[in-house]
Amino acid sequence: MKILVTGGSGFTGSGLVKRLLKRGHEITIVDKKEGLFDKEFAAKGVKILYGDITNEEFMNEAVRGNEVVFHIAAAFREINTSKRTYWKVNVEGTRIVATASMKAGVRRFIYCSTEGVHGKVDNPPIGEDGPIRPKDYYQYTKYEGEKVVKRFMEKGLPSVIVRPTGIYGPGDPGRFVMLFRWISRKGWFPMFGDGNVTFHPVYIENLNDGFELAMEKDEALGNTYLIADERFCTLNELVKEVGRALGVDVKIKYYPFWTILIASYLCEWTCKPLGISPPLFKRRADWYWENRGFSIEKAKRELGYKPKIDLPTGLRLTGQWYRENGYL
Repeated sequence: MKILVTGGSGFTGSGLVKRLLKRGHEITIVDKKEGLFDKEFAAKGVKILYGDITNEEFMNEAVRGNEVVFHIAAAFREINTSKRTYWKVNVEGTRIVATASMKAGVRRFIYCSTEGVHGKVDNPPIGEDGPIRPKDYYQYTKYEGEKVVKRFMEKGLPSVIVRPTGIYGPGDPGRFVMLFRWISRKGWFPMFGDGNVTFHPVYIENLNDGFELAMEKDEALGNTYLIADERFCTLNELVKEVGRALGVDVKIKYYPFWTILIASYLCEWTCKPLGISPPLFKRRADWYWENRGFSIEKAKRELGYKPKIDLPTGLRLTGQWYRENGYL
């Protein structure tokens, strides 16, 4: 099958490309820049197109001839990204990719959204019908992107919306590496707050299972699915499991949450005018107090989704990849 993956050079996209290659599909990647695995992909016959998803002519040509489109590309959280850029890429870009897909007559369009559209979860777990209350502009534009996809569903584009939780796994050069690196090198971890807030991970291969089911199952058409690991955990549990994955008896040192919150504001205030990406910012501080916990019952019931890799196994494999590739 001929499949296009936008954002295929990034962590989430490249993980999916690896899976699709194993299945024998013919893959085209669209991305704005080269990724860690592009040379490997090119050697395996993947067609790689570097360009802007908001360029209509470029996307019409890129999509033509493909049967399935996974739209993963997005403007993600970077401190100096403007609201205009978020809207242009995450909303207008989605419209352009969906339009090109409609013109090309693709048989399935899968839009990768985010758990973040739900914002802070008061009483986890919640399902897809839980409150929608994005707390930053990235999350807001991802939900606006969902609305675009739903309008195209009404026009006849066979579509599925996938909301992954916190994605991690081998191939990720940035999301979890700081956590692993700190614990590996220092043997302790600073916890701001009591560490009992919840976090819901999804291992990259579990997410790929969800993506494949969204592509293959007729029941998926027109629906939205949260895709996550079987269970969520507290931050205390997560830190301890990372320590076990690394063979480190990690100690957790507790500090008041307000200390990191104030530090994050000061860091952003200092760095932003200088055009410097701050090492600490409010969204990173929010990790210590925002609950995340979701139900995957809908995906299990309707698609047969069953996450195969549990947290200890996923963290062990991730730590192994970090070590083998010089991140620790």
